[in-house]
Amino acid sequence: MPLIKTERIVPAGEWGIWKIEESEAFFLDALGLRSLEVQQLATMKGRRRVEWLASRYLLHVLSGREDRADCLKDEFGKPYLVGSDYQISLSHSHGLAAVIAAPQAVGIDIQLEVSKIERIAHKYMRPEEMSSLSTTRRITHLHVYWGAKEALFKAYGRKEVDFKQHLHMEPFSLQENGGNFQGKLIKPDTEQSFRLSYRLFDSFVLVWCIEQEGG
Repeated sequence: MPLIKTERIVPAGEWGIWKIEESEAFFLDALGLRSLEVQQLATMKGRRRVEWLASRYLLHVLSGREDRADCLKDEFGKPYLVGSDYQISLSHSHGLAAVIAAPQAVGIDIQLEVSKIERIAHKYMRPEEMSSLSTTRRITHLHVYWGAKEALFKAYGRKEVDFKQHLHMEPFSLQENGGNFQGKLIKPDTEQSFRLSYRLFDSFVLVWCIEQEGG
């Protein structure tokens, strides 16, 4: 079973990564999609379909349940599990799927490192974040910041978020074994604080966030 990484969250929750080696037919048979899920899948083509299915399958595996809960989207497009108090987030990239579930707002992002991220850095990086970038692993560091902002955006679950204006990361030094830092979503009508964590492996960057109490 290609569940390649998993980690418990304190005090509650879990994230995991799945290496996608199965066919679309395998996931369709294993999941038994409901009508609304079938409608979502029908809007997708190619590899994205398999990645979408794999993320739902991983979510079910981590749940430990015998019967799978429907994974639908709310009015803003944020995924949720029917009949569950846990909040969830999903991501996929180049043959890997990642999910996270916890009682509070969470977000997760996984991505393969690519040099072209440098071209869009000015669109999402704040000056204080830019000044903290590693001189030897600048591209990796940019990916962690990007993943962090993607994760916060998913945890917030609403539209109209400017990654540069509204998402503020506490500058941090990049660590080879991964690490933690703080971030905030600040808008005129809301402010949320998050603890962020990241891992680096096989040219991939994984970042997840968990909303802090009182944030």
